[in-house]
Amino acid sequence: MLPDNTEYTENTLQHDPQRPGAAADPEAVRTVACVGAGVIGGGWVAHFLARGYRVVAWDPAEDAEERLRGLVDAAWPALTGLGLAEGASPDRLSVVATLAEAVADADFVQESAPERLEVKIGLLAEIDAAAPEHVVVASSTSGYSMTEMQVKAARPERLVVGHPFNPPYLVPLVEVVGGEATAPWAVEWAAEFYRAAGKSVITMDRELPGFIGNRIQEAAWREALHMVDNGEATAEQIDLAMTAGPGLRWAFFGPCLTFHMAGGEGGMAHMLDHFGPSLKAPWTRLESPELTAELRDAMVRETDEVVSGRSTADLIAQRDRRLIAVMRALAEVDAEEEREAAEAGR
Repeated sequence: MLPDNTEYTENTLQHDPQRPGAAADPEAVRTVACVGAGVIGGGWVAHFLARGYRVVAWDPAEDAEERLRGLVDAAWPALTGLGLAEGASPDRLSVVATLAEAVADADFVQESAPERLEVKIGLLAEIDAAAPEHVVVASSTSGYSMTEMQVKAARPERLVVGHPFNPPYLVPLVEVVGGEATAPWAVEWAAEFYRAAGKSVITMDRELPGFIGNRIQEAAWREALHMVDNGEATAEQIDLAMTAGPGLRWAFFGPCLTFHMAGGEGGMAHMLDHFGPSLKAPWTRLESPELTAELRDAMVRETDEVVSGRSTADLIAQRDRRLIAVMRALAEVDAEEEREAAEAGR
């Protein structure tokens, strides 16, 4: 884990005496091993293939290969629309029979096993024993700390968390953090690799339960459950309030910058001074409501009304299409702003 107030540059990474000399440069990775091929693991496979990597995958399920190739085929039109890297092809995927075979020639390993701590601990220890000793191994865990998961690994210093957002083949965020036994070079190596693989990376300074994005997302989800539980709003109203309201702004300005702008010329200072007392108002309830049978059934019923008979495949296709549209629009604006800045600098 990176110590507080420590910045690792590319030069530091290259000359870190603890870094194994055989470790590939992050931009020189050619083969990625994906261990676990469910929704998240399969999403990682699709992303790495679209970025031109050779991917070797393993999953213990009997129908793993069929499901994985189906997921990649379903994601490929969206990835093609977003833009493929040179050499990108589903044909560069190999699904092998054993974990050892999957990681034998890997330059990087992404683990995406089910979210059960005992499974994560055992599997990471197996990967550590089988993978070349210089290879960084990342876990897609959405809640466990690496300190909890690396306890049985012989070389825990090369184990990191690489937490994605679903679907990993489209949403760019990856949160990277090590555990107490993780070497700083491994955290920085993983961050640089993910950037080279087209991801937006947060290198966290310390372990945090649920990481950053999940905690923000969970707060909104808990409030949504409270509103439904108390009959204050329906699932349809809640979703529309987000997609037609703050969700639009949060695609490019997060909550901190949004509230800074709410302060006008006075910025965040004015916003906090003026609206700070409202933080004590009973607008939100961060404690989760009890998930009673009534609340559970209400959420299912109201969500089914919003879904309105659409299949999961239909919803995924719609989600991916709209995500790409937002990402393309933002990319166009970014390019325009870069040109304007360059012209202003002349």
